[in-house]
Amino acid sequence: MSDMVVKNKRPFGFYVCSVAFMFERMAYYSAKYLIYVFVAATIATGGLGLTKVEAAYIQSNLVAFTYLAPIIGGYISDRFIGARYCVPVGIALMAAGYWIGASATDAVGMNIMVTLVAIGTGLFKGNVAAISGALFDDKEQLDSAFSTQYSFVNIGAFIGTTAVGLLVTKTFAHGDIQGFRAAFQVCAAICAIDLVWFLFGSKFLGEVGKKPFKLGKEVDKDVVVENKPLTKSEKKKVFAIILISTFSVIFWVFWYLTYLAAYDYGAAFINMNVSGFNVPLSWFDSLNSMACIALGPVLGVLWFKLSKTARGDLSLFKKLGIGLGLLGAAFLMLVFAEFSRGVGASDASKASLFWLIAFGLLLSVGEMFFSPLGNSFVSKYAPNKMVSVLMGVWIFATFIAGKSYGYLYEFASKFSVIQAYSVIPAILFVAAVMLFVFDKKLTTLLEDDSDDAEDALVS
Repeated sequence: MSDMVVKNKRPFGFYVCSVAFMFERMAYYSAKYLIYVFVAATIATGGLGLTKVEAAYIQSNLVAFTYLAPIIGGYISDRFIGARYCVPVGIALMAAGYWIGASATDAVGMNIMVTLVAIGTGLFKGNVAAISGALFDDKEQLDSAFSTQYSFVNIGAFIGTTAVGLLVTKTFAHGDIQGFRAAFQVCAAICAIDLVWFLFGSKFLGEVGKKPFKLGKEVDKDVVVENKPLTKSEKKKVFAIILISTFSVIFWVFWYLTYLAAYDYGAAFINMNVSGFNVPLSWFDSLNSMACIALGPVLGVLWFKLSKTARGDLSLFKKLGIGLGLLGAAFLMLVFAEFSRGVGASDASKASLFWLIAFGLLLSVGEMFFSPLGNSFVSKYAPNKMVSVLMGVWIFATFIAGKSYGYLYEFASKFSVIQAYSVIPAILFVAAVMLFVFDKKLTTLLEDDSDDAEDALVS
């Protein structure tokens, strides 16, 4: 029994990476909020006095390019510099960016901040995930580990989004002057703490990430470096990762749409008053973060226990299918809410807050069935020389979704609530069924071919 406990114990280096993620997300989500309010606020209240359009443009650049940059960062750590050396450089660049944002006086200064943060994120995000995956000898632990790591990410997001508003309007405010600049400095300080933490924790990473991943994930062993083309099975695994990333776009484009749906429908047609207290719609974000924090360890244990059963764990294809199905069920909550208050009734007729809570919980469970496991999937099946760049491809799928959902929302807005939020679940349910129906065929993409074994013997 004790041997099993030791075997299943996660390496401390995993928690080094998870806490590093937590600090980074804490600063990022704080800054994401700060950019918009700071740029658009009047000069008299401590802002830049620019338009909301300019503020939205700068903020969208931050979101877009922090999802694009990890592909470049992954390529660098795959081929040139060890991931563990890229990470602290990335953290330092993010800290410098936030500090420059605190002293910016125009859009140029803010765009310099965005550039530094995006480059820093590119060197940080995918590489920390790749290091986390390489720390495990038993790859069956990866789904469980990345689910737990996702809770750390959400803890950071929750703290950042809930605390920064109070810091700006209360703690750092001086009369009418809001504490935007001091809050940006806090983001820089969080990154500085993160840098110290990661440098301290690097000694717990062993040899992982010291060399480019093309030299092999297990770099403590003797590795013969050969510039060989991908084998047939490696090409199939790369295809499987790209395919899952494509389905990831479908998942995330509708997941992002849930926020616009919740805020628009909730503000107009949900009774937000509970015993005289008017519940802020912004707490919808907090509900999502808290649900993910709570579900991470629970699902982590579930995935690990399933992996030790005779049938084994569910495939990622099935988990994604369940996630898509739960997301579809979430949209149905708005359909039920509309029926409960009267289809097409005026905003004087309100639906219960229960429907919005159910909406938020279902989309959060759907997110947890899928999102954390993508990192695990890439870590398990990516060829050594492509592990970080394919981690970047996974992140890039979210970038595509983030740039697309606004257009989808504009299109959906042309239809009634019943029409739009009935069609969306149907699309998600069809995608979910497809993944279940073709699960066995898709799983064969992950199997090693006999031809590869023969090639290895010949070489």
